[in-house]
Amino acid sequence: MARPAVSSQGLRGRVIAVTGGARGIGRATAAAFLAAGAQVAIGDIDAELADRTAAELSAHTGARIVGLPLDVTDPASFAGFLTAVEAELGPLDVLVNNAGIMPTGLFADEDPAMTARMVDININGVLTGSRLAVERFRPRRSGHIVNVASLAGVTVLPGLATYCGTKRFVIGFTETLERELRTEGVAVTMVLPGVVRTELSAGTRLPKWLEGVSTVDPEDVAAGIVAAVAKGRRRAVIPKSLGRLLGLLAILPKSAQYVMLHALRLDIGATHVDPALRERYHRRLTGGAA
Repeated sequence: MARPAVSSQGLRGRVIAVTGGARGIGRATAAAFLAAGAQVAIGDIDAELADRTAAELSAHTGARIVGLPLDVTDPASFAGFLTAVEAELGPLDVLVNNAGIMPTGLFADEDPAMTARMVDININGVLTGSRLAVERFRPRRSGHIVNVASLAGVTVLPGLATYCGTKRFVIGFTETLERELRTEGVAVTMVLPGVVRTELSAGTRLPKWLEGVSTVDPEDVAAGIVAAVAKGRRRAVIPKSLGRLLGLLAILPKSAQYVMLHALRLDIGATHVDPALRERYHRRLTGGAA
């Protein structure tokens, strides 16, 4: 049975909402949907930046985009965001649950408040957004939910224990939600980026040889998201080369996986970081939700 989806010819005029849309992957995704002819709303805890980003993208493209305040950890805020989107642009067609945070450090040293914050944004934000979207989409028997997970959710990366756990949850949740909704007219897509050149990954370190295999720009992820929506794909891995590498590692016994991760130096990227860059990012995280 074919999945319901927005066709590549049908993106024009569709209403897209992107969480965490003021910067990084969210901003690039908004720009990519605008270029495809969609109407876009971005939501972000930094309301001023969301408004400024929307104005910049509108000036650059001439397309219609609105920037709205959004705290994904607050169900009332999320519901108000989607209501405002539909009031401004019309019925929602696609929700991209993109907001997420990635503090680094060993779990034993992690502030419990930061642990709770990661869970609230990376997990509860996706649950809330998906629930609110389903409430709108099921009666219409149309709509598309895109949940941005991470390839970190399918591997073991010291220094990112909580983050990997939250993204593994998003993977399992999204795959199951897709099964539940496939006969309801609602499409669900999971996006698995590798290391993306944004503030979220700033200061983490990978071996030079691996950077070309695993590192991408926000625009690469955005293009993958738009293509997945246009073509009705259930899964988008970006870059595919890193997905293949991790897939090969996954078939090894656990002990061998750890040996290979160490040999490839994949186990130190989040533990041997640039402290100044990570501290700057961590300070911003304590100032508000995503």
